[in-house]
Amino acid sequence: MSEDLSDVPGFQFVDHVAIAVRQGELDAQVKQYGLLGFREIHREEVYGGDQVREALLQVGDGPNLVQLLEPLSPDSPVQKLIDKNGGRGGLAHVAFRVRNAQAAFQYMKEVGFQLIDKAPRPGSRGTTVFFVHPKSLGVLIEIVEDPAA
Repeated sequence: MSEDLSDVPGFQFVDHVAIAVRQGELDAQVKQYGLLGFREIHREEVYGGDQVREALLQVGDGPNLVQLLEPLSPDSPVQKLIDKNGGRGGLAHVAFRVRNAQAAFQYMKEVGFQLIDKAPRPGSRGTTVFFVHPKSLGVLIEIVEDPAA
């Protein structure tokens, strides 16, 4: 069965897997991943609705990253995830890279995905992002456009 996928936005690859870490444990987790050959390539504090400190880690030269997320406040969605998880960290979301976040947003909205954001918005490291509710694909999904790529 061959489907016409010409209207599907340009999904490229897994941008990152985000892992929630408990407050105060970000540096220790970065060090642990370093023992496996991961190197930190970016660190940023993200305020607004996110309220997280993030560290992006890369292994080798590939485009796939691990994003460690440490909550900055009790109101952070990451802290709420940790609380829901019995005080443990764990998988926060999976992010997919797209060529054009606005095109992906429009397409996903039109075909019925439950989107959390009302429109694509600025993300960390100069990206444009939006989130897809876990009810749509079983896990929280982030869609990422990186204009620097």
